[in-house]
Amino acid sequence: MAPKVSTAATRAALLEAAREEFASYGVAGARVDRIAERAGVNKERIYGHFGSKEKLFDAVIAEALDDLTARIALPGTDPVDYVARLTDYYRTHPDLVRLLMWEALNYRGQDLLPGQEDRVGRCARKNASLAGGMGRAPSAETGRLLFTLTGLALFPSMMTQLARIMLGDAADDHDAMREQVSAFVAAALK
Repeated sequence: MAPKVSTAATRAALLEAAREEFASYGVAGARVDRIAERAGVNKERIYGHFGSKEKLFDAVIAEALDDLTARIALPGTDPVDYVARLTDYYRTHPDLVRLLMWEALNYRGQDLLPGQEDRVGRCARKNASLAGGMGRAPSAETGRLLFTLTGLALFPSMMTQLARIMLGDAADDHDAMREQVSAFVAAALK
């Protein structure tokens, strides 16, 4: 008799397989058959654990953002270093970049994202950290700055084709790109 796989192990395998599938194909193009096959389980386990393909996608996004939050400290007193660390994280986690792009396409026009309350709380903590590091109170202004910093960190990993068009072989010099983004942020914050 084969050993019984734990519920937690099945859930983890499904999330890992789904992350690959959704990063490659988005919500609409992802197939539960492929996810189940990659995870080594029956596709009915997807519905048993998550209820639907869309809820599985939402769980994948939440887990990916949990990892980002755990690995990248709050901006604090050094927004330049924060952007450098984010730039590196997005470069080494291109699946997260693709997942966020797919999410933007899938949920465009909707006022509320699944799990939005938790994400609003995360961003409020980042805003407070950035504002505190700058000797300010959190505000819409520091929120816009945080949004801009995040966008600057994301852009090199989000628009790789544009980087190749504009930079040719130099597009592969990730260290130089991180330094460019960091220098831009440092100059802008002076």
